Amino acid sequence: MEPQDAGAGATKTAAVAACIGMAVFYVAILYSPTLILRFPPPDSSNSFLKRRFICAAVSSIVSMIVSILMLPITRWDASSLLGVYGIRTDHIWQALAYPLLLTAFMYSGSFALKFLSMLQTSREYFESGGDLSVACIKSIFLRIIDWAVSTASCMSSWRNYFVAPLTEELVFRACMIPLLLCGGFSTYTVIFICPVFFSLAHLNHLLEFYFQRNYSFLKACQVVGFQLVYTVIFGAYASFLLIRTGHLTAPLVAHMFCNFMGLPVILSGRSGMVSLVFLLGMVSFSKMLFPLTNPHLYNSETHSCSCWHRYCSWS
Repeated sequence: MEPQDAGAGATKTAAVAACIGMAVFYVAILYSPTLILRFPPPDSSNSFLKRRFICAAVSSIVSMIVSILMLPITRWDASSLLGVYGIRTDHIWQALAYPLLLTAFMYSGSFALKFLSMLQTSREYFESGGDLSVACIKSIFLRIIDWAVSTASCMSSWRNYFVAPLTEELVFRACMIPLLLCGGFSTYTVIFICPVFFSLAHLNHLLEFYFQRNYSFLKACQVVGFQLVYTVIFGAYASFLLIRTGHLTAPLVAHMFCNFMGLPVILSGRSGMVSLVFLLGMVSFSKMLFPLTNPHLYNSETHSCSCWHRYCSWS
């Protein structure tokens, strides 16, 4: 069934203009404390990151307000308004588990390499006379606890695994996608347009690499160019997840997982098995992409939908 528009939404031009404005504002506000408000430079990296957290939160709130004002909203209760952005508590376990499993397929090579490294480390440990004693198990457990505590107390970890994924998904998916869909763009056009705005928000890294890290202009362009390609690919995948499921948790958990894992391992000089497992994982990913994102898994009903509920007509 086709989604039913609840009145006239933004035009294509207005939707694109709003998305460009959100992308520019998301980056510009990060530099506003020192360049515009003339605040003194932060005295530590933690202070610097806290300031950026606040700026990202402000950007997200402003983008949400702009988006909601431009959309043809007919119900103004909290649940309906949050639902526009895909912020929901229903079907939460499906939105957590299925996208995470799907994304993990792309990291099959990374898991294989890690498994081979663990096997080698275990072999060396036992060959040196070590045994699997209670003390050994306790030591491994304590190391895991120490890693978890240090990660949870690290401000950079909060940025990479929580603040950046949350604010980026809110601005570049939850706010932009409804505008573009209601503006009249086709589903696949939106999937490939949104990553362009997402990549624009990473162009500031070119200046950071060139001026702050003293990279040559060519090297800075190469590094940022690679980042842009990666962000476009991931952005298309995240956009697909949100449109297909109607649940913000789906791209959010995928984003957090990818930030934690880094780039997928495709090749390894240690073993050709890594490449083989990676290929098998990508085959599994392609086979399960649509079944694991079936809208009926994430929504109790797919009728009486608004223009931003494109999953209603995408089964």
